[in-house]
Amino acid sequence: MARRTLRVALDQGTGRSGDPADALARLSDRARAAADAGAALLVGPEMSLTGYNIGADLARLAEPLDGRLADRVARIAADTGVALVHGFPERDGDAVYNTVVLTGPDGGRLAAYRKTHLFGDLDRSAFAPGDTPVVQADLHGVRLGLLVCYDVEFPEPVRAHALAGTELLVVPTALMLPFTDVPERVVPVRALENQIHLAYVNRCDTEGALRYAGRSALIAPDGSETLRAGPGEELLVGDADLGAIARAREEQSYLDDRRPDLYGPLSRG
Repeated sequence: MARRTLRVALDQGTGRSGDPADALARLSDRARAAADAGAALLVGPEMSLTGYNIGADLARLAEPLDGRLADRVARIAADTGVALVHGFPERDGDAVYNTVVLTGPDGGRLAAYRKTHLFGDLDRSAFAPGDTPVVQADLHGVRLGLLVCYDVEFPEPVRAHALAGTELLVVPTALMLPFTDVPERVVPVRALENQIHLAYVNRCDTEGALRYAGRSALIAPDGSETLRAGPGEELLVGDADLGAIARAREEQSYLDDRRPDLYGPLSRG
């Protein structure tokens, strides 16, 4: 039987904050580099098309899901044949959401997810929280799921993805220093305890007073590092071995051994 793999590229870097044209030019360049490396999927950080800590420009640059930014991303995906995960401020009526979109290799939108767990005053002052915990799509026969940054620090959303059949969980991020325990300790545990692949793609630059931590990673279902970036700009490319999910679950049956009958009171606090 042929080995099931998905080649993934992680772009630990961004365009100039507040400059979508620069971000799109960078995305096109990185998508071509990913295609040359044989990658089927390219993942960028949280709010990769606009920047994250950009004050009033965030509301000014917000667009609907089918806006001009989406059209440009669709053309890049179709031109390169690489599926793209990008983040931007999504406007829907009076609300603005911290949204990540998966665009397929033909330019069609496969999924859009609104960040559900908002972190700190910056997030809460700028965005409305999403209310859909599990968003998935199929890419080349692989079930992908989407979360954003702070979401992955809660065990419940990741477990919900595992139970819903997510094989590769993609998490664009804008994690700042000094919180390096998240990419180095929390993220590998999330992959291990749910026995899925997890792509965590962080920023590595500076925006205003925020210094981002980098340390992007692709983590395997046994918690080991398939890819790991340092603190600076990098484009990492590696294979997610989908067969590793079944092997990990044969060795340790976390999902089968759950006792959901006991957990109701715990989830209610």
